[in-house]
Amino acid sequence: MSSFSVLVADDSPIYRKLVEHALAEDSCPVSFASSGHQAIEIFEREHPDLVITDWVMPDLTGIELCQRIRTGAQSSYTYIIILTSNAEKENVVKGLSAGADDYLTKPFHRDELLARVHVGRRLIDLHRQIEAKNRLLEELALTDPLTGLPNRRAIEDWSARQLSGAARHGFSLWAVLMDLDHFKSVNDTYGHDAGDTVLKKFGEVLRANTRLSDICGRIGGEEFLLILTHADEKSVLVVVERIRKHLAAERFIWNGSTVQVTASFGVAGFSGKQAPEFNQLVAQADAALYRAKDQGRNRVELVSVTSA
Repeated sequence: MSSFSVLVADDSPIYRKLVEHALAEDSCPVSFASSGHQAIEIFEREHPDLVITDWVMPDLTGIELCQRIRTGAQSSYTYIIILTSNAEKENVVKGLSAGADDYLTKPFHRDELLARVHVGRRLIDLHRQIEAKNRLLEELALTDPLTGLPNRRAIEDWSARQLSGAARHGFSLWAVLMDLDHFKSVNDTYGHDAGDTVLKKFGEVLRANTRLSDICGRIGGEEFLLILTHADEKSVLVVVERIRKHLAAERFIWNGSTVQVTASFGVAGFSGKQAPEFNQLVAQADAALYRAKDQGRNRVELVSVTSA
């Protein structure tokens, strides 16, 4: 099983010791609190997976502790078991309504406590599996499956935040739209596997020339997009020209033929206090890309920097 930690909150030293003995064979980290406020401090510091709390404590009841845990900001689920001397249905319902997952009547049987803890552990493991799958699904939703680069949605989300930051803090932001030249002929002549090889290789070239403070990705077909921040025009053109030359220097061999593939680049930038819409900046880069295609391909064209 994966790592699992427990917090026990009870003002009775006897019951804290009984719970400690019951959990000893599980060999999981256990923290102890003798009051509700101490339990909150430990919880916020250690974020245990499971909390066993007494219903009645002098400063903060188990019900109030449940409510504090459930209303707090948590990155993962915490399973809560309430220990109570009163097993009347009304109190049980009150505890469960406050956010407890289970309850146990004092005095409790050691094996029953262990059984309920194991139920909580299984549920926490299930939550972790679901969270991991959700993270994977989110990552897949933002990733181009062929190149492994961010897709258009991921770039748009990232760039929208960066654009507002650029306007607020006064740094520049550049959009570089890239399109592989005569890509259709590669697919038509050598097959789609050859085309995929080119796309993957260009993705590698882009990744190798992208700083951690920037983002690059494939936005569809043979089109790629690079967003750069905190750079002047000269530096941006140096980076883009390096990418262009790197791809042009690659040689692909299919069916005994050695093939060169190039790309065209359109660059548009923003610097000022009023940020344009992201799609507007990309449209400007697209206009520059069209000019690069019109003037012979395998070249870089830049439109004037937008400032406002």
